[in-house]
Amino acid sequence: MDRRPPPPLAPAPAPPENAAPAAKRSARVPAAPAPAGHVEEGNASWYGVPFDGRRASNGEIYDMNRMTAAHRTLPFETMLRVTNLGNGRTATVRVTDRGPFVENRIIDLSLAAARALDMVGAGVVPVRLEVLSGPDPSLGFFTVQVGAFRERANAERLRDRLNAAYSPVFIQSYDSPDGVFYRVRVGRSKDEEAARQLGEALRAREGFTPFVIRLDESAAAGGNP
Repeated sequence: MDRRPPPPLAPAPAPPENAAPAAKRSARVPAAPAPAGHVEEGNASWYGVPFDGRRASNGEIYDMNRMTAAHRTLPFETMLRVTNLGNGRTATVRVTDRGPFVENRIIDLSLAAARALDMVGAGVVPVRLEVLSGPDPSLGFFTVQVGAFRERANAERLRDRLNAAYSPVFIQSYDSPDGVFYRVRVGRSKDEEAARQLGEALRAREGFTPFVIRLDESAAAGGNP
């Protein structure tokens, strides 16, 4: 996990949702919203210490020995079947956290889930996600994260610059094990696809690596950076 401090106006790379603030450039926004029965393929990572025992995005205390996961857009309490495409092993997990904010990853698994998939040593493996049950993923609000900073002043400068062309632009703080990060987020849409289109516009016009995420306004602030 890269904990280097960011340059003055560049997002600071960090670990996967309990690991990573948005980095600048590269990373593809996952394609399309996920209805019940949706199948998504991409890379999975896992997280444990030092996030074990800290508050997850849904307000629960994260226990790395339970079968849980972080996903950027699926509602909390979504049940997923995760298949390791390298060895065929499967695990069923519950979405309790947000992330990973790392390019080219679609899910961040608990240590228990990583063990079930035999991926602890590898760290990152290709997987298939299948939605088994949970709340309607089309309901709620979505936004685009374009940066995460250790210094609030840097986040405020980026917010102020973007305010002229995009609205709303807001800052949300995250108290990580490595200190507070200030996340800059753009837009608030009921339509996940509209948020993805905004993300692609921000990529093309501003050079950001956009992360489309669900806004969990009623949950305690938390999650992986």
